[in-house]
Amino acid sequence: MQESISLQPYVQEVEVKIDRDMLAANVFGYGELEGRMIEAQVVIDYQGETVTARLQYDREKDYPLMRLI
Repeated sequence: MQESISLQPYVQEVEVKIDRDMLAANVFGYGELEGRMIEAQVVIDYQGETVTARLQYDREKDYPLMRLI
């Protein structure tokens, strides 16, 4: 996931973490990735402007949200 994001235009840095403790095998014997398991941060440089964004699960809203930081 991290490598594929790093190939996108204007991406300078990317870090992706998956909470593997949340992965549980389903009836077919494998785990399914959900948005609440992912924490990601990306730095974008576009025309000399740099922006950092973070994707993180918001427990209060029960939803993974991306924010500019």
